[in-house]
This record gives sequence, C-alpha cells and structure tokens, in this order.
Amino acid sequence: MPHLTPIDYKTFHKFLIYIGCTFIRKHGSHCIYTRSDLKRPIVVPERKEIPTFVILNNLRQLNIPKEKYLKILEEI
Repeated sequence: MPHLTPIDYKTFHKFLIYIGCTFIRKHGSHCIYTRSDLKRPIVVPERKEIPTFVILNNLRQLNIPKEKYLKILEEI
C-alpha cells in the first residue's frame, strides 16, 4: 500500500473541490472548506507542503479512506 506524502496546499484544494467541498473563507494563512454532510469545517493551512497528519485528520473528518484519496489524487 502506498504511503501518504506531504502535498502542496493547491493540490489539496483541488482534491477538496473535486469531492464536493466549497471554499468558505480564508482566515490568516488557513483556508476553510465545508460540505453539507460535515459536522465541522475542513481547515487547510496554506503551506508549501501540508503535513501528512493534517491530511489524515481531514480525511477522517471527510470519512474517506487513504486508498480512495490516493486514487482521486491520480485522477486530478
């Protein structure tokens, strides 16, 4: 199974838009996204590389397994 690696925040933005999230606002250096089925917003720091623990936490909130995430990244 492939491992998660840090990615650019712009790529993660494309991923979030692809799965149906909408950009709400930007607060400082963090972008806030939401989706109708989420209890909490998704917060993404604007960094050159987003750490894997941030990606994993957001995937947990989105209820998306790592394998599906990696497959979607290949499609984008």
